[in-house]
Amino acid sequence: MSDTEHPIRPTGPGTPEGPALPAAAPAALPPPSSIDRGGVEDGAVVFENWRGEADKPAPPPPAPMPPGKRVGFAIMGLGRLTLEEVLPAFAACKAARPVALVSGSPEKARVVAAQYGIAAESVYGYHEVERLSENPEVQAVYVVTPNGLHRDHVLAVAKAGKHVLCEKPMANTSAEAREMVEACRAAGVRLMIAYRCQYEPFNRELVRLVRSGELGRPRILEATNTQVQGPADQWRLKAPLAGGGALPDIGLYCLNGVRAVLGEEPVEVFARIVNPEGDGRYGDIDETTVFMLRFPSGAIANCATSYGAHESKDLRVRLERGWIDLENAFAYRGQRMRVARRKGDNEAVEEMRLGAKDQFALEIDHFAECILEGREPRTPGEEGVQDQLLMEAIYRSAREGVPVAIPPVKGIDAFRGRETG
Repeated sequence: MSDTEHPIRPTGPGTPEGPALPAAAPAALPPPSSIDRGGVEDGAVVFENWRGEADKPAPPPPAPMPPGKRVGFAIMGLGRLTLEEVLPAFAACKAARPVALVSGSPEKARVVAAQYGIAAESVYGYHEVERLSENPEVQAVYVVTPNGLHRDHVLAVAKAGKHVLCEKPMANTSAEAREMVEACRAAGVRLMIAYRCQYEPFNRELVRLVRSGELGRPRILEATNTQVQGPADQWRLKAPLAGGGALPDIGLYCLNGVRAVLGEEPVEVFARIVNPEGDGRYGDIDETTVFMLRFPSGAIANCATSYGAHESKDLRVRLERGWIDLENAFAYRGQRMRVARRKGDNEAVEEMRLGAKDQFALEIDHFAECILEGREPRTPGEEGVQDQLLMEAIYRSAREGVPVAIPPVKGIDAFRGRETG
């Protein structure tokens, strides 16, 4: 007898014999189950996975440290980056909290302090940095001032005995960067450079995948970071404050990004700079810089950065057995990753969907954890020194029109052996 002759009759809601919906509240509600109630393990609340096997499991709930145990940060500089990204990121931090401000604008500082619950007596001027030594709540300072001020500000913070998280680029020159490293070492404080992309989940996954060898050796990398720059009266277009133009401001993401992906240092650079004729904004800085990096493994990285091209912040890696495209690799948000590889007799292109996280919060928490645990950060001051040396070689190559050899790196492991997960 076939199923069509005696089909299985559906049951449950929506059938004549099934219960009506919505359900009426019973006199006694059932007790919560363990899957709904969760439990506590190692001081954190945890839940069993409630989703089916076909869906990815839900992430664990945030487990922030009690406010009093988090590392207290003073934020130095209240420009756009601080107000639009850095201070809001503390809301997602688990191991850090803002406790002080350093600014040259007292009125602005008072407004911001009130917004973030920072005490009025914990607001300082740039001329008062040494007073941070008297504030036990401040354990670290995030320096978010123009590049040309980083050296003096980092030296002042180190003298006050506070750990330093410094925005990129580290300084205007490699000599300044070395001085900053030595000052922090002499003061016994940690120095980390804020290479936020190295803490962002998509960039981290790209590094892991390339270094895993799943797709063979990387052969060609393409990194682009461009945007259209506005009026001339801003610090980024003033050489003494910026150190250069597009290269140190946004091209640095390409440079540092390909180094992080490969885990090795270039042995040669070749570069060209093109500035638009008749545009006074680019009399002392570069508008468009393109450069090629050759690595010991044979990999080649082609990088381009510009203040005159529509926004594009992408990183692509071509390997022996596939390719990886990371769209918006260097942006604050909006990353998308595609991975191509052979599947049978065909090529499969997969999109990786990772949970979005605030990369500023991730880098701040990383530094806070390093302070609490007494370990070196993933992107120490030596990492910034190396990028300054490479940018100087790039500018020299563009000026002289020849490739420039890069001497072996000393004093930095250049990501070799560092964690990539």
